[in-house]
Amino acid sequence: MAQGVEFGQRTDSFLSWFKSLEGASFSDAIQIVDLRSKNAGRGIVATRDIPADTTLFEIPRKAIINVQTSELPSKLPAVFDPESEAMDVDGDVSPQLDSWSSLILIMIYEFLRGQESQWKPYFDVLPEEFNTPMFWSDSDLDALQASATRGKIGKSEAEEMFRSQLLPVIRSNQGVFMSSENHTDEELIGLAHRMGSTIMAYAFDLENDEDREEEEEDGWVEDRDGKSLMGMVPMADILNADAEFNATCQAHINHGEESLTATSLRPIKAGEEILNYYGPHPNSELLRRYGYVTERHGRYDVVEIPWGVVEEALAAQLSVPADVISACKEKLDEEELEDVFVLERDTGEPNSDGTFAGPAELKEMPGDLQEQVKAFLKGIKKLKPDLIPDKRKRDEILSDVMLNSLQLLESRYPTSYIEDRILLKRTDLSDRIRMAVEVRLGEKQLIQEAKALFQSSSNENAGKRVKTST
Repeated sequence: MAQGVEFGQRTDSFLSWFKSLEGASFSDAIQIVDLRSKNAGRGIVATRDIPADTTLFEIPRKAIINVQTSELPSKLPAVFDPESEAMDVDGDVSPQLDSWSSLILIMIYEFLRGQESQWKPYFDVLPEEFNTPMFWSDSDLDALQASATRGKIGKSEAEEMFRSQLLPVIRSNQGVFMSSENHTDEELIGLAHRMGSTIMAYAFDLENDEDREEEEEDGWVEDRDGKSLMGMVPMADILNADAEFNATCQAHINHGEESLTATSLRPIKAGEEILNYYGPHPNSELLRRYGYVTERHGRYDVVEIPWGVVEEALAAQLSVPADVISACKEKLDEEELEDVFVLERDTGEPNSDGTFAGPAELKEMPGDLQEQVKAFLKGIKKLKPDLIPDKRKRDEILSDVMLNSLQLLESRYPTSYIEDRILLKRTDLSDRIRMAVEVRLGEKQLIQEAKALFQSSSNENAGKRVKTST
């Protein structure tokens, strides 16, 4: 009960702080609510019917946390100067901070300032724990099975960056980073992980003035290449998100000169949650970045097909030794060969009001995969002409290799599609295990749909499209 009271008090303090900001506005038709019972933290709902194109809230640019609003860059100009060369703990030149690492350092600085930071009420409503795989145990990660997600977590790489670039800056400027001397290196690395995950989940990419003309109409997008101006935007990150913007509403973030606004895309009924849109992410990526999955994002699920799996299927189908495949590879331009291919549905763009334009359809195997297999078959034909006498036989082999590749990939998952469906009916699964099962189940569903393309072809239904229910 006490925890619930504190949660509400922090919400109230944050809202009061936000409303006190010069240039900020918060519609009286919405309110921040406690959605922890749905594992959604805080959210924003409509308190009465809201018409389309209504401004929900407005955020002054000076309230955003970034390199332009924090005083840290002025205190440590050499660290944030793009022309300078930073030094690591061994005195060696280390890479200049990118937008992500710069914002992590600023977030650590502001967090350690405590009450002296103008953003203290905002930090109080940011999550202290995350459900992203970055923080999972090995047993939790094992539940992802053959999903490519596990190879994209990047925890060790992130920690290496924290130790080599951020920790030396903090330790050599303890007078700037308040109370940092009271924290061990491991505690500061843990804080860097927390702030990095906060940025991964909530930060927006803010355009510079010179980039304004090139900015897309959709406004803010995430920065993942380290080149853009990133910022933490109070109130915008209170909005939760879904693929169809919760079916009836979405908050659309636009750039203004001195402020940023959230606007309803279509009518919102009283009591409905107002949802943002993070993009057409598969559940695997949604889990990696934000720590949750949703049914609606299942339409965007993908399966990564390693070329090694296809090579194995190709060699088995033609009954040729590995050295024949290697000989074919040597005759091709290795720089043009792909290592991984992405199987995905044709989903189309969402409607302007945030709804789906139509069902998601799996129409064919990845085109680049088919072309690469054809290139190998052409090479094999030169070495073993009897194996591929004509185009009809080549197309038949291509189809069989595609199907066998899918079956090989499917066999890498220890449990079946049916077993996972049954498993999800259990009520004793932890949140992390449940999300892992939902991710791998979505991938198995897509593999099933891809296999059906070839199975329908063998039943004289070639070209039949497979539609999803999402």
